[in-house]
Formats: sequence, C-alpha cells, structure tokens
Amino acid sequence: MKVDDEVEVVVLEVDTENRRISLGLKQLEPNPWITLKDTYPPGTIIEGELTSVTEFGVFISIEDGIDGLVHISDFSWTKRVNHPSELYKKGDKIRAVVLGVDIENERFSLGIKQLDSDPWANIDRQFGVGTQHDVKSQKTADFGVFVELAPEIEGLIHISELSKGRVEKTEDFAKVGDILKAEVVTIDKDARRIGLSSKLVQLRAEKQNVDEYVQKAKSTSKTTMGDLFGEALSSVTKKPE
Repeated sequence: MKVDDEVEVVVLEVDTENRRISLGLKQLEPNPWITLKDTYPPGTIIEGELTSVTEFGVFISIEDGIDGLVHISDFSWTKRVNHPSELYKKGDKIRAVVLGVDIENERFSLGIKQLDSDPWANIDRQFGVGTQHDVKSQKTADFGVFVELAPEIEGLIHISELSKGRVEKTEDFAKVGDILKAEVVTIDKDARRIGLSSKLVQLRAEKQNVDEYVQKAKSTSKTTMGDLFGEALSSVTKKPE
C-alpha cells in the first residue's frame, strides 16, 4: 500500500480514551488456519522442503506462507539428538506426520518419529525381565557399560553387575564392539531405561552346573549330593595301600 490508497478494512477496536481505532485487513479473508486444521487432521502424512533449522527443531513448508515445526523431541523414539543439524539441513525433503494445528497461536505441529511405531511400547515383550540376550558393548563409563540390545535400543550393565569378581575399570572388562551375555533385570518405559546384569548370567550358569551335577547323581545309584561328595572326599583322603 501507499499513501492515498483506498482500502477496505475491518474495525477491530475503538479506544475512545486514547482516541485510537484499530483496523485489520486480514480479517476480510477467511482464516487459512481454520482451513488448514480441516485439510490436515492429526495423522496426515506430509512431505515438504525443510525451510530452516533451529536449535529446538526444524521447519517444513506445508503451503505458501505456512511452515510446520518438528520439535527436536519428535525426531526419534530412541536416538538422542543434541542439535537438529546433526540430521538435517536446509533444503532437505522431509516426510512427517501432522500432530496438530493450533489456530489461535497459528502453530502447525509435526512429528517424524511418529512415522514409525514406538519400539518401547512393547519393549517388555521383546526384552522381558529375566530374559537373557547377547548384547554389544557400545561405550563404557565409570559406573557401567552401555550395550545395544537391538538397533537404537540401549541398556546399561552397572559396574556392580558386570561380574562376580570386583571390576575396577569398566574398559578393562569390555571394549566397544564386544559381545556380552546379560540378563534383563529392570525396565523403565517412562525413562526408557533397561538395566542388565552379566553377573546374574554367571550365577545362573553355576546353578545350572549344580543342577546338572544333581541330575547326574540321580542317574546313578546315589540318592543325595551328600553321598556324591562323600565318595569324592574319600577318594582324596584314602591312604595308598
């Protein structure tokens, strides 16, 4: 617009005390955000060009003048992202799911992780407490070893649960890439944490050996462990003739 142009406007407010009248132009047209909410209900999958990268997320072009925000917390169910630039750059073509349209605040919320199901939703079925798994050492810390149970599913073996013996330094026990046998002891879905124990695997293995020993004894003429150990003891203490 320029001076002397005649335009049609809508009166928004009259402030008699300060002798001011507030006018609006956009109010002459339908609110596009109302249309957007009808056009893009939650769950709609869109694909658009990434228009900007910020420290809290990325913006994707939806329509002319309308960008949707994918917050950094909606990038991945499992992967920790420190900054969006680690994964995306301006101009990338991005697929995302519509999470919601806020008409009042003119915000278009999108999610990328919602394209896939949350692997933690049924984590206790795949990695239930008491189940044993071969896990890969990912990194070590003073307090334990982080291991991979499945792609992007991480667990922790606390230093006190690494071995029956005392472990002074976790890096001496396991190197990155080592395969360890561990048992799931705790699952916290809300915090997305899994606690494991290699020591428990060792203890169970020893118990299994004892059980096998008992079964072996039962298959012979012996009826008790005391009989079995008694025979072993006598063979050691018996003097040669």
